[in-house]
Amino acid sequence: MCSIYFVMGDSVPEEVLKKCFEKTKSRGPDMSCFLKIPCGYMGFHRLAIMGLDEMGMQPFQMGKDYVICNGELYGFRPLRERLAQHYEFKSTSDCEIILPLYYEYGTDLFKTLDAEFAMVIYDGTHDSVIAARDPIGIRPLYYGYLPDGKIAFASEPINLIDTCETVLPFPPGHYWKDGEFDCYADPSHVDQFTMQEEAHVTAKLRRLLIDGVKKRLDADAPIGFLLSGGLDSSLVCAIAQSLTDHPIRTFAIGMDVDAIDLHYARTAAEYIGSDHTEVIISKQDVIDALPTVVELLGTWDITTIRASIGMYLVCKYIHEHTDVRVLLTGEISDELFGYKYTDFAPNAAEFQKEAEKRIHELHVYDVLRADRCISYNSLEARVPFGDLKFVRYAMSLDPELKMNTHDMGKYLIRKAFAENHILPESILWRQKAAFSDAVGHSLVDDLKAYAETKYTDEEFKERCSSYTYCPPFTKESLLYRELFESCYPHQAAMIPDFWMPNKTWPGCDVDDPSARVLSNYGESGI
Repeated sequence: MCSIYFVMGDSVPEEVLKKCFEKTKSRGPDMSCFLKIPCGYMGFHRLAIMGLDEMGMQPFQMGKDYVICNGELYGFRPLRERLAQHYEFKSTSDCEIILPLYYEYGTDLFKTLDAEFAMVIYDGTHDSVIAARDPIGIRPLYYGYLPDGKIAFASEPINLIDTCETVLPFPPGHYWKDGEFDCYADPSHVDQFTMQEEAHVTAKLRRLLIDGVKKRLDADAPIGFLLSGGLDSSLVCAIAQSLTDHPIRTFAIGMDVDAIDLHYARTAAEYIGSDHTEVIISKQDVIDALPTVVELLGTWDITTIRASIGMYLVCKYIHEHTDVRVLLTGEISDELFGYKYTDFAPNAAEFQKEAEKRIHELHVYDVLRADRCISYNSLEARVPFGDLKFVRYAMSLDPELKMNTHDMGKYLIRKAFAENHILPESILWRQKAAFSDAVGHSLVDDLKAYAETKYTDEEFKERCSSYTYCPPFTKESLLYRELFESCYPHQAAMIPDFWMPNKTWPGCDVDDPSARVLSNYGESGI
């Protein structure tokens, strides 16, 4: 990951802005640049992934124009070769082609990109500022307004809280130009469903996911893989291993007393032949990590925080003990094909509506978790299930095909890889377990028990009453909210709500987001 920072105007002293920018140095520890440009300031912390020499440092400049981008532009080499006939490039970085693409397509360039990105362009010729974010929101971008009304953009909210009264996430699939947001892509929207037979659907899902993994193996820096032992990360690892002529490096994490997933991750790693590492954590590790995790996440959401602790700690290990710079993960499959609670969807239309909601909100829940836990440890996340072609096709499928009618969630994606035996049956057809639970049931139990020690019942009621926006409803949620407010005072609206099952559905009106409280959890916890 990298960190981008842009402030319009000069109403805030430069030294103050530099201090704000330095807060996300860990996103890009290799090189840094803070630059005064005609309309304000640009900052860039670089994590070198493509084009590792210093010529790949940003901002990139052509004439009067500048661009900063935290992103990966897949398939950029043929584009670069074509553009090189008319433009001079100084590096082998993928992001150097952005300004030439802007000259060719204007703001239409965003809809042409096969990429994960957050960027700011200063068009010096027209004294115009354009900011944009990828359609899923895999790369983070936030914005806020300075006291003089000018706008500021940054990779993380922590860069903006000292200068902007209110900080909000930049909407995915949008660009901002000269004061207005425009939507250029909504991958959740479907005009017409793809009405095809199961065999055709599974074949295309298989082909698209393999393509999504393959393009994400292109890096000039070492690559690793998070392997939980669940279906999604195991598929990503198995596909990558089949495309690689040497053992890939996989990493799993679990509690020291009751880790569910370590066994399954080991089984998958042995089957595909990866170079596998297990990271074991304790109750004290979990409690000690909590304040750091809440600060780096910028959220008070229960599910996100629980699931982030294991991910943060395994990424911390990778950063401290290996040379890996890029991590492939299994996020975004659940939003497309269903969670445990979507088994309770009353009909196909409701299933699809829920998927649309989850895709729209990814950037403040699972994608936020993956980005922060990985980037805080100076690593880059790549998410094959978030490949735009894959997402758009999965969302276009007749939702009747995606509902759980086989007593096996995410049946289509399992079936897509059943015949080539890319994974052992025990992994491919394993019931889903939530990540925070699978790291160890004790992880969540330890967090709840710790929260109980922080407040009496009277203190809990009194402190909860002070919050009007998404008020805490358990001692655990109050603890998270207070930790959040200590880092991001009065910025709770960055998160729209608690991530919870759809309470309007029968069987889903629960008071805890963990799938463990659902009646269909069953063998998921085994």
